[in-house]
Amino acid sequence: MSDRKVPAAALWALGLTQIIGYGTLYYSFSILVPSIALELAWPEQWVFGALSASLLVGGLFAPTAGRWADRFGAGRVMTFGSAAAAAALVACAAAPGRVTFVLALVTMELASAFVLYSAAFVAIVQIGGAKAQRSITHLTLIAGFASTLFWPLTAALHEYLTWREVYLVFAGINVAICLPIHAWLARLSRRADKNASAISAAIGSAGGPVASRDRSRVFLLMLGGFAVEGFVLSSILVHMVPLTTALGLGSAGLVVTTLFGPSQVASRLINMLFGGWLAQTWLAVIGATLLPLGLAALLATTPSVAGAVAFVILFGLGSGLASIVGGTLPLELFGRERYGARLGWVTAARQFSSALAPFALAMAMAGIGVQPSLWLTAAVGMLGILAFSAIILIRRQRLAHEPVMLTSAN
Repeated sequence: MSDRKVPAAALWALGLTQIIGYGTLYYSFSILVPSIALELAWPEQWVFGALSASLLVGGLFAPTAGRWADRFGAGRVMTFGSAAAAAALVACAAAPGRVTFVLALVTMELASAFVLYSAAFVAIVQIGGAKAQRSITHLTLIAGFASTLFWPLTAALHEYLTWREVYLVFAGINVAICLPIHAWLARLSRRADKNASAISAAIGSAGGPVASRDRSRVFLLMLGGFAVEGFVLSSILVHMVPLTTALGLGSAGLVVTTLFGPSQVASRLINMLFGGWLAQTWLAVIGATLLPLGLAALLATTPSVAGAVAFVILFGLGSGLASIVGGTLPLELFGRERYGARLGWVTAARQFSSALAPFALAMAMAGIGVQPSLWLTAAVGMLGILAFSAIILIRRQRLAHEPVMLTSAN
């Protein structure tokens, strides 16, 4: 059973729940914010600030959600999460004022820890065994269309419905579609778990999981690398359109930024077709390199439109790879055991840095200017390259010593 893979129906169904989850719990927010701010008599930046605080709380809870996925099964956890997400959306829709809305928003982001990528990746590992890495890549490709679908869908619904009614519709979608799919996946994962001992040793790439003596420092390096990626991605994506304008690109900057989504999906497609031979640690290095490289291309050529196009494409490719290795790298380095808990810590590291990044970049731009701030962000991004490269060096040192140890034993 070591070559078992996730059934295609299960993968597509899980992908559908990820599109709905990200679409209803995250991407719809930016479309509805103006109406929310108007009705609550609250500046839009404060509404976005409430989202950032909620994301931070959700990130802090992610390790606990991961441990529960390990203990009770990701399918069960996601079934509970679907019900919780629907309840949180209803609470947002019914919130009479600012305080109750923020509390409902926090609840929504707590629920997201049970239904989005982290939980979905654990479900794939629990169902799919040794083929899980490739299935994770497929899932990120499917879920990559969440913003493409839900930005226009949310806008279209909001033409006829209030923001509160839109949230009620989204709550119904989570209950009607996501909850039964996750319940079905719970049954699949329980059957697959009977064969867990046969496949646990089969997961991992060349070189196998990290040696016991190296696990703590490799784990911290991995968290540091993902935290850096989260910081760079969040700081730039939130400010991307204003940044291109500030760098003199004018209206062309808005057009150029639309290439980000297709580039992100393209990187996942390229990796799905050609990335199977490459270790996930190397994919992590490549993804981390593309982010500061994109910023350097922008800054070195500004205000060139061609340079801005190169920046957005490189940044989108790096973002796409980052979402993949966020699920596959912990699996390659540490194997199947306690995978959910480790993935929860990855999510926490990313969301913590992502919540702080937009504010940090805004303060830097106000203090030292746009271009120096972007160069500083690129320099921070280099730390991610160093962290993932250090993991490669540690693993190579272990492999170099193993033949010596075997010779001595003989």
